[in-house]
Amino acid sequence: MNNLKSQIQSPKLLDLSLTIEGVTEPVILGYFERLNAGDFEGTGALFAAEGAMLPPFESAVVGPDAIAAYLQQEAQGMQFYPREGIEQTLQDGYIQFQVSGKVQTPVFGVNVSWVLVLNPQRQIFSVTIKLLASAQELLKLRR
Repeated sequence: MNNLKSQIQSPKLLDLSLTIEGVTEPVILGYFERLNAGDFEGTGALFAAEGAMLPPFESAVVGPDAIAAYLQQEAQGMQFYPREGIEQTLQDGYIQFQVSGKVQTPVFGVNVSWVLVLNPQRQIFSVTIKLLASAQELLKLRR
Protein backbone atom coordinates (compact mmCIF):
# COMPACT_ATOMS: atom_id res chain seq x y z
CA MET A 1 0.00 0.00 0.00
CA ASN A 2 2.87 2.38 0.74
CA ASN A 3 4.18 1.84 -2.79
CA LEU A 4 0.74 2.67 -4.22
CA LYS A 5 0.64 5.83 -2.12
CA SER A 6 3.99 7.00 -3.51
CA GLN A 7 2.77 6.30 -7.06
CA ILE A 8 -0.31 8.41 -6.43
CA GLN A 9 1.75 11.30 -5.11
CA SER A 10 4.42 11.11 -7.81
CA PRO A 11 3.33 8.88 -10.69
CA LYS A 12 6.12 7.67 -12.93
CA LEU A 13 5.08 7.90 -16.54
CA LEU A 14 5.95 5.41 -19.22
CA ASP A 15 8.01 6.45 -22.21
CA LEU A 16 5.96 5.27 -25.17
CA SER A 17 6.18 8.58 -27.06
CA LEU A 18 2.41 8.99 -27.15
CA THR A 19 1.29 12.28 -28.62
CA ILE A 20 -2.15 13.87 -28.55
CA GLU A 21 -2.53 16.96 -30.68
CA GLY A 22 -3.24 19.89 -28.35
CA VAL A 23 -2.33 18.02 -25.12
CA THR A 24 1.07 18.11 -23.42
CA GLU A 25 0.03 17.42 -19.80
CA PRO A 26 2.12 14.44 -18.60
CA VAL A 27 -0.67 12.98 -16.44
CA ILE A 28 -3.08 12.86 -19.39
CA LEU A 29 -0.47 11.29 -21.65
CA GLY A 30 0.44 8.85 -18.86
CA TYR A 31 -3.20 7.84 -18.46
CA PHE A 32 -3.38 6.63 -22.05
CA GLU A 33 0.14 5.15 -22.02
CA ARG A 34 -0.66 3.05 -18.97
CA LEU A 35 -4.02 1.92 -20.35
CA ASN A 36 -2.36 0.77 -23.57
CA ALA A 37 0.36 -1.02 -21.63
CA GLY A 38 -2.28 -2.89 -19.60
CA ASP A 39 -0.93 -1.26 -16.43
CA PHE A 40 -4.30 -0.85 -14.78
CA GLU A 41 -2.88 -0.50 -11.26
CA GLY A 42 -0.65 2.30 -12.54
CA THR A 43 -3.62 3.88 -14.30
CA GLY A 44 -5.61 3.82 -11.06
CA ALA A 45 -2.66 5.37 -9.22
CA LEU A 46 -3.02 8.51 -11.36
CA PHE A 47 -6.40 9.21 -9.74
CA ALA A 48 -6.97 11.26 -6.59
CA ALA A 49 -8.26 9.32 -3.58
CA GLU A 50 -11.78 10.57 -4.40
CA GLY A 51 -11.19 10.34 -8.16
CA ALA A 52 -13.94 8.86 -10.30
CA MET A 53 -14.23 7.10 -13.63
CA LEU A 54 -17.61 7.44 -15.34
CA PRO A 55 -17.83 4.74 -18.02
CA PRO A 56 -20.70 4.71 -20.51
CA PHE A 57 -23.91 3.02 -19.32
CA GLU A 58 -22.49 2.25 -15.85
CA SER A 59 -22.29 3.80 -12.40
CA ALA A 60 -19.28 5.83 -11.36
CA VAL A 61 -16.24 3.89 -10.17
CA VAL A 62 -14.57 5.80 -7.31
CA GLY A 63 -11.05 5.55 -5.89
CA PRO A 64 -7.75 4.34 -7.35
CA ASP A 65 -8.11 0.72 -6.23
CA ALA A 66 -11.70 0.39 -7.48
CA ILE A 67 -10.73 1.99 -10.81
CA ALA A 68 -7.77 -0.39 -11.21
CA ALA A 69 -10.02 -3.39 -10.47
CA TYR A 70 -12.67 -2.14 -12.90
CA LEU A 71 -10.11 -1.67 -15.67
CA GLN A 72 -8.61 -5.10 -14.98
CA GLN A 73 -12.04 -6.61 -15.54
CA GLU A 74 -13.34 -4.44 -18.38
CA ALA A 75 -10.38 -3.10 -20.39
CA GLN A 76 -8.39 -6.26 -21.13
CA GLY A 77 -7.34 -6.37 -24.78
CA MET A 78 -8.43 -2.82 -25.55
CA GLN A 79 -6.21 -0.30 -27.30
CA PHE A 80 -6.79 3.43 -26.87
CA TYR A 81 -6.02 5.87 -29.67
CA PRO A 82 -6.49 9.45 -28.45
CA ARG A 83 -6.05 11.84 -31.39
CA GLU A 84 -6.60 15.39 -30.28
CA GLY A 85 -7.66 17.40 -27.30
CA ILE A 86 -8.29 20.81 -25.86
CA GLU A 87 -7.47 22.16 -22.43
CA GLN A 88 -9.66 24.45 -20.37
CA THR A 89 -8.83 26.04 -17.02
CA LEU A 90 -11.61 25.65 -14.48
CA GLN A 91 -12.11 27.26 -11.07
CA ASP A 92 -9.93 26.56 -8.04
CA GLY A 93 -6.96 25.24 -10.00
CA TYR A 94 -8.78 22.41 -11.76
CA ILE A 95 -8.05 21.78 -15.45
CA GLN A 96 -10.32 20.00 -17.92
CA PHE A 97 -9.13 18.16 -21.02
CA GLN A 98 -11.51 17.06 -23.76
CA VAL A 99 -9.87 14.34 -25.82
CA SER A 100 -11.30 12.57 -28.85
CA GLY A 101 -10.12 9.35 -30.39
CA LYS A 102 -10.93 5.70 -30.83
CA VAL A 103 -11.02 2.56 -28.73
CA GLN A 104 -10.34 -0.77 -30.39
CA THR A 105 -11.65 -3.82 -28.56
CA PRO A 106 -10.91 -7.38 -29.67
CA VAL A 107 -14.31 -7.37 -31.44
CA PHE A 108 -14.99 -3.81 -32.66
CA GLY A 109 -13.75 -0.23 -32.76
CA VAL A 110 -15.68 2.84 -31.64
CA ASN A 111 -15.05 6.57 -31.61
CA VAL A 112 -14.80 7.94 -28.09
CA SER A 113 -14.62 11.22 -26.23
CA TRP A 114 -12.91 11.48 -22.87
CA VAL A 115 -13.40 14.42 -20.51
CA LEU A 116 -10.60 14.33 -17.94
CA VAL A 117 -10.42 16.75 -15.01
CA LEU A 118 -7.23 17.21 -13.01
CA ASN A 119 -7.23 18.62 -9.49
CA PRO A 120 -4.70 21.29 -8.42
CA GLN A 121 -2.27 18.51 -7.37
CA ARG A 122 -2.31 17.19 -10.97
CA GLN A 123 -4.15 14.00 -10.02
CA ILE A 124 -7.10 12.81 -12.06
CA PHE A 125 -10.28 13.99 -10.36
CA SER A 126 -12.61 12.47 -12.96
CA VAL A 127 -12.73 10.80 -16.35
CA THR A 128 -16.02 10.74 -18.23
CA ILE A 129 -16.06 8.39 -21.21
CA LYS A 130 -18.60 8.92 -23.98
CA LEU A 131 -19.14 6.67 -26.97
CA LEU A 132 -19.50 8.68 -30.17
CA ALA A 133 -21.80 6.41 -32.11
CA SER A 134 -25.37 6.57 -33.30
CA ALA A 135 -28.06 4.62 -31.48
CA GLN A 136 -28.21 2.28 -34.47
CA GLU A 137 -24.46 1.62 -34.30
CA LEU A 138 -24.66 0.95 -30.57
CA LEU A 139 -27.51 -1.53 -31.05
CA LYS A 140 -25.36 -3.46 -33.56
CA LEU A 141 -22.64 -3.78 -30.89
CA ARG A 142 -25.04 -5.54 -28.50
CA ARG A 143 -25.68 -8.41 -30.93
